[in-house]
Amino acid sequence: MSEANFLDYLKTVDTPTLCNAIELLGVRKDHEGFTPLELRCLFPELGRMIGYAVTAQVETYTSMEKRDNRVFLDLYGELSKSPKPGVMVLQEIGGHGNYAAHAGEVMSSIFHRLGAVGLVSDCGVRDLPEVRRIGFHYFAKGSVASHANFRIVRVGVPVQIHGLVINQGDLLHGDDNGLALVPKEKRELIPEMVDRVRTREGKLLDYVRGPHFTLDGLKSHILE
Repeated sequence: MSEANFLDYLKTVDTPTLCNAIELLGVRKDHEGFTPLELRCLFPELGRMIGYAVTAQVETYTSMEKRDNRVFLDLYGELSKSPKPGVMVLQEIGGHGNYAAHAGEVMSSIFHRLGAVGLVSDCGVRDLPEVRRIGFHYFAKGSVASHANFRIVRVGVPVQIHGLVINQGDLLHGDDNGLALVPKEKRELIPEMVDRVRTREGKLLDYVRGPHFTLDGLKSHILE
């Protein structure tokens, strides 16, 4: 399967089913590879987000250093040359993350024009109605009115989003359930594992919803 076809395929899979399929690959521990409930999908109506990470570290609260707009251009340049679709991933490295709005209408519009489909932030975002209208995904803790002393510190470095380490170029998959990292190892087996998950869950749900459901019968389905 080509990379383009694989991305199209991932659009047909919800993130929990993908996580269950990845578990069957045995390439990482079952508690790894996804974000906890602190990260929220703010626009679930946009459907699934699939794209390649473009990473940066951000400091939003203090004014220890002056804002340097050249680093913003570095970030836009990284997105421009990265595989598409891109997903911006911004980690707050300051000490007051609840004050941090990492993107709004202007930055999101630039990201979108340069080939990004969404943004992941371990803090906040803003301009929700405007960004929703352009169809740009937001995964964040919530919204904050001001960008405070926002500055880009480093571009293209590994970042950590609520414990999930994301590297430049990692493939991300997210929907209204949360965000997961698609592993490179055994990636070609994911469609087979997804089919296995769907078949097993489908048989179990058919039995649970059917007219012959009993606890003893449930045991046999679960232990088979």
